[in-house]
Amino acid sequence: MALREAALRLALERGPDNVRVDDIAEAAGVSPRTYNNYFASREQAIVAAVTAERESRVAAALAAKPAHTSLADAVTEAILEQYTEPRDPDQLLLLTTNPTLRDAFLDTAATLEPPLTTAIDQRLGHPSPPTAHVLAASIAAAVRVALHQWLHPPEPPLTPSSLLIPSGSLPHLLHSALATLKPALEAAEAQTPRHHSPQ
Repeated sequence: MALREAALRLALERGPDNVRVDDIAEAAGVSPRTYNNYFASREQAIVAAVTAERESRVAAALAAKPAHTSLADAVTEAILEQYTEPRDPDQLLLLTTNPTLRDAFLDTAATLEPPLTTAIDQRLGHPSPPTAHVLAASIAAAVRVALHQWLHPPEPPLTPSSLLIPSGSLPHLLHSALATLKPALEAAEAQTPRHHSPQ
């Protein structure tokens, strides 16, 4: 937490391209070697601060949905709640104006997979082994596609550092991407009736 908070603070103060891993480590009071135990790059740390604990919050939101809510609806609602929450304008600008931060932000969609696997497995009453994992991986991929559409304009910027205006409505893009998975989510739910309500 100290590393990611230091990374974000320095990036906002200096600009991400003017922040070194050594600077972040020093600001957090640890060695660069300790930093490397947690993050592979400065971009990872900066993005981690902006998206802190989002994957676990998505899974918790899914688990908390009423048992009578379909899996497809519960997944969509949980994703939309956590990905369209109010954002700090300075943090959003930081992510959308730096190509390497945009790429790191897109990569965070993959972190949804493990906690979603667990949440789906529990919600479906422990279906056959690959079911929850495949569904979670598909959901993470759909989120990444929606984020990519939102963050990348139809035509490339004039320069790598050109200002990027996110295109389209993120809620609409997420909803559309997740809608393609509805048949698979419904089929999984039909084959594995829930035996208990989510905790």
